[in-house]
Amino acid sequence: MAKQYLIFLAQQHPTFRTAELESLADLYGFKVDLSNHDENSPFMFVTLDNDEQAKNLISRSILAKGIYEFWGSGNTEEELHQDVQSRSSELFPKYKDCSFKFDFIGYMGKRSNRSKIKLIESFKYVAFEGPIRMKDPEQIFTVLEHYIPPNEHQSATSPSKLYFGRQIELSSREKGVLDKYDLKKRKYIGTTTFEAELALVSCNLGQVAPGKIMYDPFVGTGSFLVAGSNFGALTTGSDIDGRLIRGKGDDTIKANFKQYDTSLLFMDVMTMDFTHNAFRSSLKIDSIVCDPPYGVREGLKVLGAKDPHRFEGKEDVEIDGKKAYLRKDYIPTKKPYELDSLLCDLLQFASERLPIGGRLAFWMPTSNDNFVPTIIPKHKNLELKYHLVQEFNKWSRRLLVYINRGDEYHGEDNLSEITIPEFRKKYFTPNNQI
Repeated sequence: MAKQYLIFLAQQHPTFRTAELESLADLYGFKVDLSNHDENSPFMFVTLDNDEQAKNLISRSILAKGIYEFWGSGNTEEELHQDVQSRSSELFPKYKDCSFKFDFIGYMGKRSNRSKIKLIESFKYVAFEGPIRMKDPEQIFTVLEHYIPPNEHQSATSPSKLYFGRQIELSSREKGVLDKYDLKKRKYIGTTTFEAELALVSCNLGQVAPGKIMYDPFVGTGSFLVAGSNFGALTTGSDIDGRLIRGKGDDTIKANFKQYDTSLLFMDVMTMDFTHNAFRSSLKIDSIVCDPPYGVREGLKVLGAKDPHRFEGKEDVEIDGKKAYLRKDYIPTKKPYELDSLLCDLLQFASERLPIGGRLAFWMPTSNDNFVPTIIPKHKNLELKYHLVQEFNKWSRRLLVYINRGDEYHGEDNLSEITIPEFRKKYFTPNNQI
């Protein structure tokens, strides 16, 4: 029999919350109705079959905090007790002899310790006879309170809504994953290292999972690989800039995995131009999660010569009897490349390498120009599952998530006609500066 649960949500990136939860539910093989989600509220009700589904939905979430078996609610303490007794009285005997404790969660406000003790004592009708344990109890019963301040200068003295429930699971966020992967504490980072919170969210939407292969074709300092290893994936990446991959001294991508004790999940990284991919054609990659280069700090480039005629006949140049391009200090020529072409290559690669149902998740920058519509690249074999926007001042970035549906899926395809205005020029145009 299905049960009602209450989810306590983080207030960061509210437009991303349902996509993350829906992706996690799908990863564990069940569906969840999230239609009553309110971006302005920290609470959301869901109906699930059992506690196991509730645990799977929340345990690795970044944008939720916890999930609770719902026992009752009210606008006042009196209404709360009436609802709990009428709705959940048949549950009281089930936990009569368990060790337990009461917990309080206040949103936009909190009550004093004396007030907490008084409210706990008012729950005497549940008749729990087990020992009270503040550390590692068998059950935690939680009062969740929503305070609404009368104005921005005053705090609320009493909650506007109270909920009561049995704690089922706390999220990765509540268990300290953001502090663990805080970039300020990370061994090796660079100027383009992606923030930990949204890297973890990206991996959840990409359904990165234990034992699966995750690939980042623009790996940089390995931020997405680190996030993927947190969820148990076997991670690998590549980048055209070998300096980032090699690092300096002990500051390398490998050092990050050693820091987080996930070295066994780090396959390797390669200096490689993604558009000249060296992976064997039969290699299947379960998830692709990345942040393609925008070309802000320097123009976007790939291997090749802008003027090929200048290099005709120079492939046979030798230094000390060895072909120049085979020497370790050889620096290959590069040519400018447009972002739209790179994204087309990325979608085509995903359609060829992802298994059916495999996911591609990547970030695409756009300028906030009201007169130029944002064009989202689409591939005939890939379903665009999510299109999520993070707004900044004069620009935004979009997290696009695709699912490989295979040759039998005939979706919209605009790769042959897509033109994305060069982001670097817009970024440095005075009227568009951040």
